[in-house]
Amino acid sequence: MVGKAGGMTIRYTKTFLKSLKKRDVTVRKAFKEATGKFSMSPYDPELNNHELERKWIGHRSIDVTADWRAVYREGSEGDGEVTYFVAIGTHEELYG
Repeated sequence: MVGKAGGMTIRYTKTFLKSLKKRDVTVRKAFKEATGKFSMSPYDPELNNHELERKWIGHRSIDVTADWRAVYREGSEGDGEVTYFVAIGTHEELYG
């Protein structure tokens, strides 16, 4: 699935979409709000956008809620930048 906002192309892996669909509606709404903010200003302090380590090297994370995170990687297609969201879960689920 592809989204385009503010000139930024956002893609979601099948695994990500499957995981997102299983989440509570409040998490899904919070993710939609977070990606809206992300598309306008990826480094907005409220998103706590940061690089990850260990098994997630090469990926970054944004805060969806106080405990929920969305993991993404950056790439390119043609001459444009693309953001690929690959995982969503609680802090413990993703990093524990």
